[in-house]
Amino acid sequence: MVRLDKIVTKAGDGGKTRLATGEPVSKASARVEAYGAVDELNSALGVARLYTTADPLLDPILDRAQNDLFDLGADLATPHADDLKFEPLRIQASQTDRLEREVDDLNAKLEPLTSFILPGGSPAAAHLHLARAIARRAERAIVALADAEPISPEAVKFANRLSDLLFVAARYANDQGKADLLWKPGANR
Repeated sequence: MVRLDKIVTKAGDGGKTRLATGEPVSKASARVEAYGAVDELNSALGVARLYTTADPLLDPILDRAQNDLFDLGADLATPHADDLKFEPLRIQASQTDRLEREVDDLNAKLEPLTSFILPGGSPAAAHLHLARAIARRAERAIVALADAEPISPEAVKFANRLSDLLFVAARYANDQGKADLLWKPGANR
């Protein structure tokens, strides 16, 4: 169980933070950037969920995604090392597989796309599109971290599937795709 008694510690005033292992690192490190982007994504999902609470299919999916994003953040905050004194929390293939099933379940309720779509529509869809864009940025930060040091390969897969999920979730929130805003190439020339 996590227990936070004191919030203001001033420990980060010098531009450093500690990873889950206790190791101090710069707040500008690739690892902190990756799990920070995941945290931003989780916050964006929290806002999107203000508009999905009445949806018995979509809201539980987003609830699970938010919890899994904390797992992903914990995974990214724990470097791979053989001498860890605790069992690190890592994203599991079962979490990624569940996302794939949820993508397929939601997508089965949508009409096939005939064009790219513009972010927007209902408030839920607009916020889910924003979350999707943040998810893609988080994924890029995770890949940059993976290029620099070892991370869980499942973390990259999970981030990729989650952005797919948020895309279909945004379409689903737009009256199951019927209210999607279609891109009209060159329409304003």
